[in-house]
Amino acid sequence: MRRPARRLRTALAALAVAGTLAGCGAFGDAPSQSGGEPRPEGQAIRVGLPTGVTSFANADLAVAIEKGFLSEVGLTVEAQNLRSGVSVVQGVVGGALEIGAASIEPVVNASAGGGDVAVIGAYTDKLTVSAVAPADVATAADLRGRQVGVQEVGAFREVMTRLVLQSAGLTPNDVQYIPVDAQSYNSALVDGRIQNAILQTEQAIAVQRDNPGMHTIAELDSIVPEYHYGTYFVSRAWLEANRDVAVRFMTALTRAHRFMYENKDETVRIVAATTQFDEQVISQAYDTLLTQKAVFPVNTGLDKARIKATMRRMGELGILENEPPVYEQLVDAGPVIDAVDSLGVQAGDARWR
Repeated sequence: MRRPARRLRTALAALAVAGTLAGCGAFGDAPSQSGGEPRPEGQAIRVGLPTGVTSFANADLAVAIEKGFLSEVGLTVEAQNLRSGVSVVQGVVGGALEIGAASIEPVVNASAGGGDVAVIGAYTDKLTVSAVAPADVATAADLRGRQVGVQEVGAFREVMTRLVLQSAGLTPNDVQYIPVDAQSYNSALVDGRIQNAILQTEQAIAVQRDNPGMHTIAELDSIVPEYHYGTYFVSRAWLEANRDVAVRFMTALTRAHRFMYENKDETVRIVAATTQFDEQVISQAYDTLLTQKAVFPVNTGLDKARIKATMRRMGELGILENEPPVYEQLVDAGPVIDAVDSLGVQAGDARWR
């Protein structure tokens, strides 16, 4: 059934409110709640990831764990894979997670709705996804009347779908949204349940390799090159009590990003095991994401102009019901600035951020 624009706006508003009030986990399962007390040094912190199976874009956390960068700063991380970034925001605001990883949209909506959240860093600040379709969908304009896969209204892939549709002069009213879990997009494309999916780079490579006729109809970083993608974020109350933990966390993740650029073979091995794709696919994705596009920041990765441009684009798309937060309300760059200060700024490549 199609979702008219009014229903979409209502659903988005409900999600923004829920994101500021509730704590829930993947597929309806609620993570255990915690009190607001700071955890002792060395005790595990819970980090929520926005897909049921970790993507390459979020695999920096796996690298930081595997290489001991987190243990070296006295942290043990328990990663929890949730349904989408909306669920991760709910978990952080509700106290079930100490740190969340999510695309920027649900974090902005939570902040705009009065949620007590602060972005402290980025995983991939550049977009890493493509719109993939079967052979009979030659361009984005051919999606009119088709079934397209999304996770949740207001979550990352639905927002990216809107951008693809907009590039062809279409709106969500021109297609039929089909709810699909992130790890099921490839199978849904292959069996014909959907005729378009927003896929992470490794997903796009795998489905096109194994299914002749599947092809990319849009690269999102070409449609919106100024768009900020991934965030690490926390509640401001937690940050006030645990700023040193946030600094140590961002130090470990920054080290992981730098390691990934310098160690392809080991990175491919870790990411393949984490994402459940074979090493051939991950090697090809590595060449795209790190060698060609440099999507992982090696310094702060929090460009004020890019983040403000992203919030403006959210407003244009109609996915920001309230006034956008000012940058300083949304972002506390202090932890990652302190991390980079301790490691030294990495320079020598114009792409380094």
